[in-house]
Amino acid sequence: MSSVDPLSALLSDVRAEGSVVSHAVLTAPWTIRFADDAPLTMISVLRGGGVLVLSDGTEQVIGAGDTAVVSGTAPFHLADRPATVHGPHAAYEIACFGTGAECSGQELGGIQWSADSAGATALIVGAYRASGHRHERLLRALPPVLVVQEDAEVCAWLETAAVDAARLSAGSQALMDRLLDWALVCTLRSWFDRVGAGAPSWYRGLADPVLAPALQAFHDRPAQAWTVASLAARAGVSRALFAKRFTQLMGRPPLAYLTRCRMDEAEALLTDTDLSVAQIGRSVGYADAFGFSAAFKRHKGVSPRAFRAAAA
Repeated sequence: MSSVDPLSALLSDVRAEGSVVSHAVLTAPWTIRFADDAPLTMISVLRGGGVLVLSDGTEQVIGAGDTAVVSGTAPFHLADRPATVHGPHAAYEIACFGTGAECSGQELGGIQWSADSAGATALIVGAYRASGHRHERLLRALPPVLVVQEDAEVCAWLETAAVDAARLSAGSQALMDRLLDWALVCTLRSWFDRVGAGAPSWYRGLADPVLAPALQAFHDRPAQAWTVASLAARAGVSRALFAKRFTQLMGRPPLAYLTRCRMDEAEALLTDTDLSVAQIGRSVGYADAFGFSAAFKRHKGVSPRAFRAAAA
């Protein structure tokens, strides 16, 4: 059985769909409005730069080599400077998922697109759908905007790929979408590593040499009847040492963490699948529907059937 870590599981169904691959010739003052209602948007700045202005007024400068991930469905802007958003400017819009949107470098309000103009701001943009309840856990772990600096070699490689994809050769859109998926995973991994203690506990635990083997075993086989003793054996330490270290690093005792993960997975299965309550219960480690339903109601405050009905 192959191993699936929590970050991989959370990202497994997040896919770029019709990424924008364009080099925009933007003469100040200019503003690009992002209006996808997408839960995640990734912007890689290959050349030039600007200022992200979120819906709440938060500003974040991004320049050449920066990759920004914006979470949340509210529209936001990228402008040459903050004041431009509310003043006279050339207005452009990128929208992949709206009615009739094709998510490409379509001309809008006189926008020009070019790969070679001097002084151009070169962007690669990917808008991501979250296909189910599971990804809400990832979104809760992210700030409204995060920025990671990429190596110059990575930027050059991405720009070459973008220019190739922009030629609209066979398969180029699918290739660019998958490249953006790769870039998103790399960006989030880099950010989680950088924030250290600020990363979610499930990510920090995977970097701990004691907890990692136990966490990986649990996430590979969540339906197994795990105990503190069996997890400690996976970690190769005593039960007492494992329980103490786990609680200190993860913020809750081992069995409480296991229950939370199982209930989170059960929520996703109740929302995103047609599996019966009994089938879902077995998949997250409960022998029968009654035991699972009681545990779910104790943890979530409603029965599995009531939760599914409300979600529907």
